[in-house]
Amino acid sequence: MPDAFDKLAFETAQMARIGWFFGQKLLAARLAKPVPIPEKFRGRAMPDRRRLLSDLWWLIEQDWQNIANGIYAAPEDWRGSPLDGLRRVADFFADLRAVEARRHGDPAERLLSEAPAGHYPRYYLRKFHFQTDGYLSAASAERYDHQVEVLFGGGAAAMRRQALVPLRAALLGHDKGPGAARLLDLGCGTGAFLREVKRNYPRLAVTGLDLSAPYLEVARRRLAVWSRVELVEGMAEAIPAPAASFDIVTALYLLHELPGRVRRAVAGEIRRVLKPGGTLILVDSLQTGDEPDYDALLDYFPHAFHEPYYASYLAKDLDRLIGPGFTPEARSIAYFSKVVTYRRGGLPPTSHNM
Repeated sequence: MPDAFDKLAFETAQMARIGWFFGQKLLAARLAKPVPIPEKFRGRAMPDRRRLLSDLWWLIEQDWQNIANGIYAAPEDWRGSPLDGLRRVADFFADLRAVEARRHGDPAERLLSEAPAGHYPRYYLRKFHFQTDGYLSAASAERYDHQVEVLFGGGAAAMRRQALVPLRAALLGHDKGPGAARLLDLGCGTGAFLREVKRNYPRLAVTGLDLSAPYLEVARRRLAVWSRVELVEGMAEAIPAPAASFDIVTALYLLHELPGRVRRAVAGEIRRVLKPGGTLILVDSLQTGDEPDYDALLDYFPHAFHEPYYASYLAKDLDRLIGPGFTPEARSIAYFSKVVTYRRGGLPPTSHNM
């Protein structure tokens, strides 16, 4: 059972982490040219730095409570060489000039005109977040996690970990235990979430699906020490798996990056591959009304960070999207994110094809 010293060590590490990434966020904002606020957003209040840091620390406190209660293991922060961390900072700021050029330049520069070989849907051929190469280069894959941590001031990993709370509940409710369950992570990217899953449930069979071969390569390195891991290059709207293949489906920060028609197709595929009685866990951006003080900032976000499908996501009714036959089980707020859990109707699974 963690004691007061463990909590102090955790909080000290998290304060250092927030200082490290939030400091880079502030420096990047100082170096960047502000994006003009569209007329329709002017006059609307946005949360200030004090509010953001207060809400971020509330997330860290919730993270600790989950760890103290044995819901998941403490994170392995500050792993790796300090020199590697400094190299990532240098790379982030070196790329910032190109990001700024796209943010304020010709909108055509936001598209991938020279995509690598492969069958990629048109909606995917964009430089999401203005990042160099979009999701389709090794350099982008190496840079991505650092970029996201800077964007959220050191809170991205803690937001992802909140999906481990409903995951634990789903596995405790599974009739044959974690070793007999199968999990599918849609849009698994560099495998950051699946790494936390395997740290906590090494016997759980997991499949990660993503469109980006370079991002999957990073995921393979992250997950190489564990067995029962499958990583598949493919589209979430056409999952290469039989019906009723998985006991749990997770999708972290996927839905807001899809156009509406594709979002609906992905929901249909989730309904197809999830077993009766199975669990769907969504972690994604807050939506309009979830935290009213953040609404103006959410509306402004796609203009400042090139999220072409984000506005339609903000207004989307997730319960209606997931469709009939799914019962919402839990909802929670985690800083800029929301965690929503659904249970598919029908009897719980009693046999598995492993």
